[in-house]
Amino acid sequence: MRLELNILGTGFDIQCDEGRAPRTLAKIAGMLPKPVQLHTPKIAGSHIYWHAPLIEEPEGGVDVLSAKPGAFIYWPVRQFLEITFAPLQAETASVTVLGHYEGPIEKVREMAERLRQQHGTTSFSGALTMTQTPTTFAPVAPVDHPTLPAFLLAARDAIWRACPEDLAALRESRAIMHPMGPVLMAESEARILHEMFWWLRERVQADPATSLRYAAGLSTNKAATRLRDFCHMKETPDILFQLEAAFADPAVSLPELIDLGIVIAGRIAAWLDLQIAWDPMNQAYRAALDAAVKP
Repeated sequence: MRLELNILGTGFDIQCDEGRAPRTLAKIAGMLPKPVQLHTPKIAGSHIYWHAPLIEEPEGGVDVLSAKPGAFIYWPVRQFLEITFAPLQAETASVTVLGHYEGPIEKVREMAERLRQQHGTTSFSGALTMTQTPTTFAPVAPVDHPTLPAFLLAARDAIWRACPEDLAALRESRAIMHPMGPVLMAESEARILHEMFWWLRERVQADPATSLRYAAGLSTNKAATRLRDFCHMKETPDILFQLEAAFADPAVSLPELIDLGIVIAGRIAAWLDLQIAWDPMNQAYRAALDAAVKP
């Protein structure tokens, strides 16, 4: 199985190791072709990555810091597919190595540098396509559980097609400490909700369903309320309030609903991340710290 990541006309060929991660690769094959947007890393440093509507346990879990330059990996609790170009500088996680990038590593490094400098102001958009079909397994297309509410499935599909208008509009405000305050707060709330759903997912087999439903609903309400009342959004919080209501309905399958919550919250967080000019903000913060009078 071979893939091509194409970003702004630049192609990256990827050779997948079918024997190493058949479950994950089968799901990836079943969702392609797929539009993607690159994100710049904030902590790990040496990789380019994109968000994928993919939920799968690690296969042959590898410590992320041991991933070699050029590795093509899936980071489960972040829902990231990524290509490394040097040893990562931080983070602790178990990831799945899916294969490797075939080409000069400097090409990835150059894209990463452009991305770092222009993230938040330029859209590094493109597509992930399959150039050679798998030979040892069949692609697995996603199938929605019949108890999942249709309005939530429609909302999921809509936010994966395009950035919600209320989210994109956050950058337009020029009130005091805007847009930085609302954008950063909204991204944080969405990311925390995304991570909470992953934690709940790990507890499905251990904790009572009523406890998990309550925790999921409360976490969703908290994030939705913050986005609505603090960040003055409407369309996106409405989706989350509907998700909260679904968690209170015992007729809706809990494991599948948690997975749906992961895909929805993760995509909201990803769109918000793409609005943030991380490198200029980091440089300004460094300059402010360096200029501060030392005691």
